[in-house]
Amino acid sequence: MINGRTRLHVVANGTMTGQRYIDEVLHPNVRLFRGAVGDKLVFMYDNATCHRTLAVQDFLDSEDIQRLVWPACVPDLNPIENVWDALGRQDAGRNYPPTNKKILIRALTEEWDKLPQQLLDNVLQSMVRRVECCITLHGGHIPY
Repeated sequence: MINGRTRLHVVANGTMTGQRYIDEVLHPNVRLFRGAVGDKLVFMYDNATCHRTLAVQDFLDSEDIQRLVWPACVPDLNPIENVWDALGRQDAGRNYPPTNKKILIRALTEEWDKLPQQLLDNVLQSMVRRVECCITLHGGHIPY
């Protein structure tokens, strides 16, 4: 979100299920954002299997969370793809590449914390331009 972020959540063991998504991501984070932002909160998520479960939809409905309807596969419009790219580039630039899962998780968490907030804000603020471009191109690929 603009002017803020959550801690990086790493799914280190097992699979992210709908219930796990509710318990580990939505419940501890979305409720707080809803309380802070109020009715202006619009929750954006992609069409990952765990996001589409009835349990997740019921949770979001019960919290009166407005959702952004999102096409199945539109990486040009999903701001998190740009953030993952920046995080990956920072991780790749480390002097010592991770040698196991524990070190990888620590490295990604450190790099996440170092990502400039301005980068995150810029990605989010570019959404209007991206959507307008996508409409102009009738859903085609957005040139960079």
